[in-house]
Amino acid sequence: MTEWVSKMGLSRNRTKYDERFLIQAIREDPEKFGELYKLYVERVFRYLYSQTGNIQEAEDLTSQTFLTALESINHYRQDGHFSAWLFTIAHNKAMDHFRRKKKTIPLDEKREIPDPIHAVMQSEQSIMLRTLIRSLTEEERELLRLRFLAEMSYEEMAHFLRRNEQAVKKSLYRLLARLQRQMEDSHE
Repeated sequence: MTEWVSKMGLSRNRTKYDERFLIQAIREDPEKFGELYKLYVERVFRYLYSQTGNIQEAEDLTSQTFLTALESINHYRQDGHFSAWLFTIAHNKAMDHFRRKKKTIPLDEKREIPDPIHAVMQSEQSIMLRTLIRSLTEEERELLRLRFLAEMSYEEMAHFLRRNEQAVKKSLYRLLARLQRQMEDSHE
């Protein structure tokens, strides 16, 4: 993390105020966009990778997402979370990508997985969990992607999904409880 971001007290645990301060600084000096990029690039990449299953496509879509965000930063209204706005751009880039490829979002295809994760994903429980996740609806998988890959707060998720925060919490809680029951049932 750079000195400029550190001086502002920005980190992954940023607040709405921090985001507003950073957005204003970027509007005054677009070169500071790199700081915003560093704060979000990993989360955006994981989100897009979870949708494409392909490292190269996820990298390309991540680049396109940040380019669009930079070009559109003056159109961002600061009445919501920046992350929700950014992930809306990422989601739209992914949907455009699938339309161009005339491909549905992958569910069952084998994915190339980066090495540190590869070993963990081979365990029996991981395989069972991936199978259960593949059987979820797209809306349910999106909840998991936003919370665990994009690391969004419930408030950010609610803004992104245009739903009530409590409804998002309850939906995710029920989904996780159902997955846990299914995992436990499979071990009996």
